[in-house]
Amino acid sequence: MLTVLLILIPFIAGLIAFGLKGSGPKVLGMIASLASVATAIGTVCTLQADPKKLSFVTNWIPQLGSQFRVGLDGMGTMLCLLTAIAFLLVFITIYNRDIERPNSFYGLMLLSQAGLVGVFTAFDALQFYVFWELALIPVYFLCSMWGGEKRIPVTFKFFVYTFLGSLLMLVGIIYLYFQTPDHSFSWTSFTSLQLSMGDQKWLFWLFFVAFAIKMPVFPFHTWQPDTYEQSPTPVTMILSGVMVKMGLFGVLRWLVPVLPEGASMWTDVAIVLSVIGIIYASCIAMVQSDLKRLIAYSSIAHIGLMSAAIFAHNEQGTQGVLLQMFNHGINIIGLWIIVEVIQNRLGVKNMDQMGGIARKAPRMAIFLVIISLANIGLPLTNGFIGEFLMFSGLFQYNHWFMAFAGLGIILAAVYTLNMIQKVIFGEGNTLTDTTTDLQPGETVALSLVVIMIFVLGVYPQPMLDLVSKAF
Repeated sequence: MLTVLLILIPFIAGLIAFGLKGSGPKVLGMIASLASVATAIGTVCTLQADPKKLSFVTNWIPQLGSQFRVGLDGMGTMLCLLTAIAFLLVFITIYNRDIERPNSFYGLMLLSQAGLVGVFTAFDALQFYVFWELALIPVYFLCSMWGGEKRIPVTFKFFVYTFLGSLLMLVGIIYLYFQTPDHSFSWTSFTSLQLSMGDQKWLFWLFFVAFAIKMPVFPFHTWQPDTYEQSPTPVTMILSGVMVKMGLFGVLRWLVPVLPEGASMWTDVAIVLSVIGIIYASCIAMVQSDLKRLIAYSSIAHIGLMSAAIFAHNEQGTQGVLLQMFNHGINIIGLWIIVEVIQNRLGVKNMDQMGGIARKAPRMAIFLVIISLANIGLPLTNGFIGEFLMFSGLFQYNHWFMAFAGLGIILAAVYTLNMIQKVIFGEGNTLTDTTTDLQPGETVALSLVVIMIFVLGVYPQPMLDLVSKAF
């Protein structure tokens, strides 16, 4: 029942939020996010004690052989915990912000959370597809209603990319449904299929393109930087910290287990695309002056490494990906919180207009340095162990792939240190001299991020034990 609650809490709260006025929506959002975190922690404890209690099945559309079938293993539990923490951090950060139409904003955010949790808990393919869309549709409205000046064309591009990917996936799901002996959409029926190599060769691309768009992986990434730049930063936090994990999750939960021979056949192609994305995105990030676009391209590089490690098809690589999905989510949300603070204070995103912030906002500067270094995998931070495992997995598969992917570490250090120098050090100006330091809510959110960075960096074993229960 805890698994169902993870979906119902944000879903019901989101519907209620639409009818509230004044401070009601943000108070409800905070209560719902706290309840979601508590429930997610409860699922972690239940997974250790009795995993069967996290499964729930009931009839949904019996005429089509589809059931409402949810469950949690280590991967799903970890991602549900990440989702709950992410929305809590977002709501804490923006609690004192004045947002137009707060009832619609918080309602859509909570509905998106319900969709994300539904994706991570679904063990029925049709249900997985429905929740996939439920997670995306609210984000479309959030971007188009609260985004920047170019939000309409950018949001349309985002919609077209994701819609085409979803359509390809739906075609693959329907085809697999008709191949099952019992005409069922269940994950067990799909993974039990004995498909020919010919079928798996083309079915792989239907699912891979859908998931690659969502991650995103080169060359399906072009929607992401513009969307991150034009979206309101709280929405960007969710897009970058959680929603991109839908693609990685889809590969691990559905693509590789259902189409193992197809995944094996196209492994080198998938890794090459991922490695190209790492190097390409890192090079683009190095020349960015827009802070939001820099972080957007850095995220493409990090996701590219995770994608490459998945297709290495070994335990170390997969363990590294599972661990890094959580850690990357925490770190990137921490960076976006600081971007939100800077943009709120200064009203600009161009790093050339910044500088000297450390003198006026020392706490913000300290948090930015810590989170930035964790994001590039500094030892004793949470980003290190996951990257080490992923590179180890890639090395076991092909040392040349690992060597080229490793260039991303060097390039990441270059653009990250350059960003730190431009934003918080150097000479101040008339704009940055008027900035103020972090407010209490912002300090709380960033403190939680830094605590997780050091706890999971020094002692990652609990998270490794959790993700080892995947599948």
